[in-house]
Amino acid sequence: MDQRSQSMIAGQIDEVVTACRNGWRVLKHRGPSQFQFWFLALLIGIAAGFAALLFRMGIEWLQSAVYGTDDIRLIHSFAQSLPWYWILVIPVLGGLAVGLIFHWFTPDGRVRSVADVIEGAALHNGRVEVKAGLASAAASLVTLSTGGSTGREGPVVHLAGVISTKVSDWIDANGITGRDLLGCAVAAAVSASFNAPIAGALFALEVVLRHFAVHAFAPIAIAAAAGTVINRIAFDGVTEYTLAEEGALQFYVELPAFLLLGLVSGLVAVLFMRAIFWSDEVASYLQRRLRVHNILRPAVAGAVLGGIAIYYPHIIGVGYETTSAALTGNLLLHEAIVFTVIKTVAVAVTMAGRMGGGVFSPSLMVGAMTGLAFGIVATGLLPDVSGSETLYALAGMGAVAAAVLGAPISTTLIVFELTGDWQTGLAVMVSVSASTALASQMVDRSFFLSQLERRGVHLAAGPQAYLLSMFRVANVMRKLDDPAAPPEDAVWSAIEDGVFVGPNATLEDAMPMFEKTGRPFLPVVDIGSEGKAPKLEGALFQVDALKAYNRALAATAAEEHS
Repeated sequence: MDQRSQSMIAGQIDEVVTACRNGWRVLKHRGPSQFQFWFLALLIGIAAGFAALLFRMGIEWLQSAVYGTDDIRLIHSFAQSLPWYWILVIPVLGGLAVGLIFHWFTPDGRVRSVADVIEGAALHNGRVEVKAGLASAAASLVTLSTGGSTGREGPVVHLAGVISTKVSDWIDANGITGRDLLGCAVAAAVSASFNAPIAGALFALEVVLRHFAVHAFAPIAIAAAAGTVINRIAFDGVTEYTLAEEGALQFYVELPAFLLLGLVSGLVAVLFMRAIFWSDEVASYLQRRLRVHNILRPAVAGAVLGGIAIYYPHIIGVGYETTSAALTGNLLLHEAIVFTVIKTVAVAVTMAGRMGGGVFSPSLMVGAMTGLAFGIVATGLLPDVSGSETLYALAGMGAVAAAVLGAPISTTLIVFELTGDWQTGLAVMVSVSASTALASQMVDRSFFLSQLERRGVHLAAGPQAYLLSMFRVANVMRKLDDPAAPPEDAVWSAIEDGVFVGPNATLEDAMPMFEKTGRPFLPVVDIGSEGKAPKLEGALFQVDALKAYNRALAATAAEEHS
């Protein structure tokens, strides 16, 4: 090779290296371009898909090892053959392990789940807590493997959020890019966990991002497809549940029955959610009164679960076997009703014990049994104009889950994808629409948004309600040396009247003070720690607060309609 050729090759290599460096600089400081972003979405989808797959396989392996069964889908039938003391001890030991994990790795002993991912998307530029999130995934893995009565989608969604958070921090992504990456990770995780690509993509948009912006759809769909491929490589593309037969819907005559089922399912969903919240309050009260250490709280809940499981092993894990029995009509009326109540109690105990896990799979089980019980009664009263009671079980499964998640679109689709039955869409849609319409009026739109509302995070009402909480007073105020700052005597006069705000307060705290006092500005005073004199930092003008709020509203609207 002559010297000229070598020089040309060396020049080309230098150009490639320079292009890569420039591309990385643009990716890091200006955000990814469309093509780069789609490629990044694919990588995140693969990573989140494998995380969901490994989490699911970890549950299966650990549950098989703990209970000694070869088929965890038949865990409750197998558990009936085990000694009663073993059924009792397993969740206690699991709860103790969970308590230690949360004590060591979380600041508050609280599990991170879907609600925290929603909060991260809305308030933290698409970021979630990494250390606490990994601890929550580990604790949930133990819980679901040792008799806890929850679902795997909550920890899987947050685990996916941890992956996207690390990538967002790595490329220094802005808020829009961070939220889109979070949506990609969630879509892939749900798709890989349940073999449901359409529902996974829509779940990310409907539940986590809470908008259907066009710019986010393509990368989220790519990530969902990647997660689904991973699932189908591992599990051969089989559906999660199998129906015994196709439902025969007597369309016009039977639709009112499915509308009524939707209303019943909405009430069941509300009772299900309120049971969880009420049990958490009771458990917290008893823990304070009895001075129980945080480490022991999950173990106590495990003891209660073990006691229930001795008589009703159906509560163990995600409840696949019992849900399948409801969808195939292999439960009697009284069994469906009793198992619905027992499962609700078990989920409430698990959540009250801060043991980890999600609510989606339990809501599917409760919904399937609610629908079956309703269907048995309906087909018994009007056998000549009724289809199969299993069709009611399918519709009830979607209706309760949709009301709990506050996601009628993605839940309707995920029911179809979990069962492979696309012929009964009208019945499911009618029930889902009725249940979500009713339940959303009785709670803060969904279980997750109600959780956040109870923590003082007001996302249910929309951005106009929570955007003010994103601005610290210190970032909006005018300092005293600002030419447009108020006269110092006016500032001190307001302070003497007791009208001032701290620099770490938010505009959500300050705006009611403007409304109450009618003043154009509020002095910003740093009270400081004990023994230190208060320090005047500046003044917050109402007009500045409103400008910041309006800019945030405009940016949110632009993102949601882009």
